[in-house]
Amino acid sequence: MDDQELGFKAGDVIEVMDATNKEWWWGRILDSEGWFPASFVRLRVNQDEPMEDYPVKVEGGKEDDSSSGTRRFGMGQTTKDQMRTNVINEILSTERDYIKHLKDICEGYIKQCRKRADMFTEEQLKTIFGNIEDIYRCQKKFVKALEKKFNKDHPHLSEVGSCFLEYQTEFQIYSEYCNNHPNACMELSRLTKVNKYVYFFEACRLLQKMIDISLDGFLLTPVQKICKYPLQLAELLKYTNPQHRDYKDVEAALNAMKNVARLINERKRRLENIDKIAQWQSSIEDWEGEDVLVKSSELIYSGELTKISHPQAKSQQRMFFLFDHQLVCCKKDLLRRDILYYKSRINMDDMEILDVEDGKDKDFSISVKNAFKLHCRNTEEVHLFCAKKPEQKQRWLKAFENERRQVQLDQETGFSITEVQKKQAMLNASKQHHTGKPKAVTRPYYDFLMRQKHPTLPTTLPQQQVFMLAEPKRKPSNFWQNISRLTPFRK
Repeated sequence: MDDQELGFKAGDVIEVMDATNKEWWWGRILDSEGWFPASFVRLRVNQDEPMEDYPVKVEGGKEDDSSSGTRRFGMGQTTKDQMRTNVINEILSTERDYIKHLKDICEGYIKQCRKRADMFTEEQLKTIFGNIEDIYRCQKKFVKALEKKFNKDHPHLSEVGSCFLEYQTEFQIYSEYCNNHPNACMELSRLTKVNKYVYFFEACRLLQKMIDISLDGFLLTPVQKICKYPLQLAELLKYTNPQHRDYKDVEAALNAMKNVARLINERKRRLENIDKIAQWQSSIEDWEGEDVLVKSSELIYSGELTKISHPQAKSQQRMFFLFDHQLVCCKKDLLRRDILYYKSRINMDDMEILDVEDGKDKDFSISVKNAFKLHCRNTEEVHLFCAKKPEQKQRWLKAFENERRQVQLDQETGFSITEVQKKQAMLNASKQHHTGKPKAVTRPYYDFLMRQKHPTLPTTLPQQQVFMLAEPKRKPSNFWQNISRLTPFRK
């Protein structure tokens, strides 16, 4: 499109001349030079690998696929074995570099910061560096395990897949680090506005003889590292024969590390959601009792239901929000339907869900349709609900199943939100709430909760894993229809 853009096709090898810009690199192919998008290419597995190792084009445009049998390297290795050697060497060398990188941060920065209690509190250091010291200890053990499995004489025979499987659970500590990383960037940005902190961080870098990158650049590395493991394992699997003793372990390790990355992204999404949940709560009028975030961190489902209460089987139309651990009941404002009033909540940990057949209910002595009950195991209290349509009832029953599944998954994975994060979310919501704007501006938080199950896009995903997400269309408001039904306005 532009004179300075570099044109290339799949399979071309580009020599990178300048990579200072993370999105556009300057490169050369033969006699042509120009800019090209970094996300369109991948770095070669081993930079020391000779160019002639790559498949060459012959007449007719087909690759000379001599790697399939006849083309061999020293010691009787095929091209595929040589490529597997390159990947194994890359995994080991990058791990050793990464260990040095973590050591430099821990000894070059954290150790020096702790000596300056006049400049840093322990809480500040926790915000800036997160749990990077735990990651350092974990990675040291991991690299030792890799080195034990490395076959020095015949690297392509190394069996490293089992190492990733062994440490897959421990790698979940990256979740805490990734979730904290935005806070670290904000705290660093605040501190580096003061010259003495700029000079101090630069002195730490020079004393440790680290390369000329700012501290926030160094702290980004663990986030990038955990995302790189699936890419490295995919490359390793590509060059591992199915008959290789390591094949099944590498295949399982690839799936395991994808799951780790998925779990980290899911926890990041959950953490981002607590701010929105806090904002939603601040928009509810007449809120009573503890904050939603004390017990919950995820909206499972929401919608309108008719609630029938004892003793006179009184029916009430209410808006219900099902979070993990609790069901919140709200009442819509008579005139402004986007305003909600808090009415009550139900602890879902004590409840069992009962499907109710259409017809007369013996507990409430009334005829019901599309109904279900919540029965408290401790107090024998019963709550009866009716949906407008059968499909709505089924969606609620499914939502209750999902709520229990979510609670169980959180217990298994150890997911939790710290008290500091909860308080900060509520504080942020409170600041936004007291800006003096009218209540109508709270509508976006209500809409957010109504379409909560649409996924959010993690910023740390590699380019290949980014998908376009369709935003649901908002339904037209029925405000004027509701107004016309109200008795005071009828002639």
